[in-house]
Amino acid sequence: MSRAAAENSPNPFGRLLTAALIPANDLTVWTPALDAPPDRTAPTARQTPSSPESPPSPPIQPASESPRRYEPDEPGQMLKSLQWELNRIQRTVRHTLQSKLQGLVGQSLSSLNENRELASSIQKMLDTHSLRIRCPQCGHASILRVSPRKGMPGGAFVLDHTIDGKRTFHGGSSSVPPIQLTAKPERKATAAAKTRAQPATAGTPETKVG
Repeated sequence: MSRAAAENSPNPFGRLLTAALIPANDLTVWTPALDAPPDRTAPTARQTPSSPESPPSPPIQPASESPRRYEPDEPGQMLKSLQWELNRIQRTVRHTLQSKLQGLVGQSLSSLNENRELASSIQKMLDTHSLRIRCPQCGHASILRVSPRKGMPGGAFVLDHTIDGKRTFHGGSSSVPPIQLTAKPERKATAAAKTRAQPATAGTPETKVG
């Protein structure tokens, strides 16, 4: 298209000067350029192209804490805390059993064998949790038993315990006595178990010279 035709063209874009219509000596002076429309597919500063070959970067994790170092006395503190927790559980069990067994206080069955079975069942339950019945007469930990007694078809409920090395029975009612639970006392170690064998003194054997 000639320059005159471009100027007279009804298309308004026809009047735009092109490089073909500009003299060669003017190309270095004036070079029109149209701004290209922005590429919507080009990545921006906020958008990073994802590459199928490289996985997405993991989220930033907080700095991991260094392994905890236990103080020399910390195992002892842990054992004390565990013992405290066990004592708390034992107290809860003791109070629960004592509350439930109050329903048997004053009860009795018709025969000696039935009462013995009743006392044995109670004692087995207490043995499971290392418990005893506190004797209301002397306060010692005792075992509930039923002994035959004249004039008592169902026998007598007695508390069996040891006082000052002697086996002693308190009580003797025809029904289950008052029940107050206490911890089972530890067995006393025998004198032989307490005494440890002392190592013999190592000496240099004497050698007689004849």
